[in-house]
Amino acid sequence: MRAGGNRPNLLSIVGLLIGFSGVFLLIGPTEFAGAQHQFDSFGVTLLLIAPVLWSLGSIYARGADMPKSTLMSTGMQMLAGSVSLFIVSVVTGELNGFSLGQVSMDSWWALIYLITFGSLVGFVAYGWLLQNAPVSLFSTYAYVNPVVAVLLGSIFADEVLNARIAVASAIIIGSVVFINYARQAKVKTEPLQSATSSD
Repeated sequence: MRAGGNRPNLLSIVGLLIGFSGVFLLIGPTEFAGAQHQFDSFGVTLLLIAPVLWSLGSIYARGADMPKSTLMSTGMQMLAGSVSLFIVSVVTGELNGFSLGQVSMDSWWALIYLITFGSLVGFVAYGWLLQNAPVSLFSTYAYVNPVVAVLLGSIFADEVLNARIAVASAIIIGSVVFINYARQAKVKTEPLQSATSSD
């Protein structure tokens, strides 16, 4: 818990757990149990570490001396991240044999989408929420994003939507509504508790 931060109440924690269970259902428990799948242990480890580091960075950013402009703040973070990734790609040899002529049009469209909606819209909005919304509310992006990814995959890549995905999406969206309700309930009860303690 960040010093000086607001501790999430029990309902918010329950909502977060419900959301994560929805993500687990969305991914599909059978995908983990299937012997036919081979997972890159190093990649999976990084995927587990990444959200932890992201959460720590988000908590730090809420109390850090950051620029008042959300655009400047997110721009600095994306610039630092892109330079770091470029250095890693050069060191690991990912650029060896790379040719712009081999990049497909679908890849260019995906890049344009990521720049426009993933960075200019999504990350800037996240930066604003980071400074203006409760932790329990803006943290729901972690399991709302997979729902958005599945829907986009269905629209643009003709991926199949089944009953499991529909139920999981409903659970995730419901958890967001539940967390928002819990936050509003906490806001309403705090003035009453303050008035009672002062009497």
